[in-house]
Amino acid sequence: MQLSPKTKVLKLIEEYPYLIDFLADYSGKFAGFRNPILRKTFGRAASLGKVASMDDIAVDKLIYDIRDKIKNESGIEIDVDLGEMPLTTEERREVLKDLIRDLHAGTNLDDVKRKFMELVEDVSPTEISLMEQDLIDAGMPQDKIQHLCDAHANIFKESLSEYELPEMPAGHPVHTYHSENDALSKVMDDLAVLLDELGDPPDSAAFAEKGKNIEKLLDLLSTVDLHYQRKENQLFPFLEKVGVSGPPHVMWGVHDEIRAMLKDVRKAYDAGEAAEFSSRLNETITKIRDMIFKEHYILFPMALEMLKDQDWLQMRAGEDAIGYALITPGNEWPPEKLKSQAASQAPSYDTGESAKAEPSLTMPVPGGDAGFVSVLLNLETGSLTPEQANLLFNHLPVEISFTDENHIVRFFSEGKERVFPRSPGVIGRRVENCHPPKSVHMVRRILESFVNGERDVAEFWITLNDKFIYIRYFAIRDAKGKFRGTMEVVQDVTGIRELEGERRLLDWE
Repeated sequence: MQLSPKTKVLKLIEEYPYLIDFLADYSGKFAGFRNPILRKTFGRAASLGKVASMDDIAVDKLIYDIRDKIKNESGIEIDVDLGEMPLTTEERREVLKDLIRDLHAGTNLDDVKRKFMELVEDVSPTEISLMEQDLIDAGMPQDKIQHLCDAHANIFKESLSEYELPEMPAGHPVHTYHSENDALSKVMDDLAVLLDELGDPPDSAAFAEKGKNIEKLLDLLSTVDLHYQRKENQLFPFLEKVGVSGPPHVMWGVHDEIRAMLKDVRKAYDAGEAAEFSSRLNETITKIRDMIFKEHYILFPMALEMLKDQDWLQMRAGEDAIGYALITPGNEWPPEKLKSQAASQAPSYDTGESAKAEPSLTMPVPGGDAGFVSVLLNLETGSLTPEQANLLFNHLPVEISFTDENHIVRFFSEGKERVFPRSPGVIGRRVENCHPPKSVHMVRRILESFVNGERDVAEFWITLNDKFIYIRYFAIRDAKGKFRGTMEVVQDVTGIRELEGERRLLDWE
């Protein structure tokens, strides 16, 4: 073996396993090499030049130190070929951003790809996400990045293909996402076979004959929405907490494009328009497959690198509330050790002196269980225990969520039949990140009108899955009129709209 800036880290570690600890101790930013998952994702494709750039370490020093370590441990003399020195982290990021700017300015895609191979050669999933975040932070409109999202992935496709997604235990969110994609890919394969059987141009008689099979497969494909909802409400909030908010919102925008395309496919199917149906379905399948590629080679490897086990554990706890596309998650993950650690770190009520220190807010409830200090929430018009308050909120015939004066989500009720998906992942999230990109500007406009006192209420109504949904936002103000937050109230009023006449209390049976 010869050491050079292009030497792949995984290959080096496989041949000299003691280099795992050596690299982890060499720099705090290399500590991830102790994680076998990161070794199989980032380490598989990362070169020594790339690794050195992670901490702005001189690549020649790193290479010579590795050579000396191998000689001291194994007595093996390794040749060194420094060749052309690689770019630093900042230089790489600037080159990547310049390539994307060129693409948006109209430069031919093949020319951009050729320039990429000449200047950078390899790129990691995390680099792509951070590069897009930089462009958004610098003022490039999010919808502009979204518009050429597929082209971005195309530029880096060959390089990204080296980043193999590791096999995760069944039950881990990444395993679940991957299993869903496998199941959805099978559905799309079956649909593609049916499309071929319709002919080119599609035969109307064949379309009618195969209609039931087509409809069944369309229903299965439509469950991709659950896959996207979990990304939007479970995975994306945790990425936002580590500073990656722009790329997830770009991806959310593509989700909405796919949702709209699926509606158009269904509309063409219902109208019996064979040619229109075939064309739209082919476009939709291509779009969904492109999203699967981005998840497999960009989103999930980047998330595995940036998030911790506790993040994935919290994510897993909220997934069932949204549901799954075509599969049921396994139960091999999380391991008992991780669940025990999480339990020991879980927040608990303060049952000591501080719990009794503010009787104006809380007070002990007589007869509480031994070892547990029950409390009452003293409100202006009565008192409730935390349990009673929780039950009350969750039995309201409406959905309620609350964001504070900084527009951070602090609470949502959890009734039996929800209109919109909610999960614990939204707590602590900025409210605009909880909405599709196309509606963020309106959310900001509403909040601005609440903060400056122009408005106190904003209301909307939509038809969703044959239900008539009434959505209202209320500005929450304290006794002095100061803005303290926003309450969203969502209600299915389908039945209410159909009421006629009267039913008095004595008429109830």
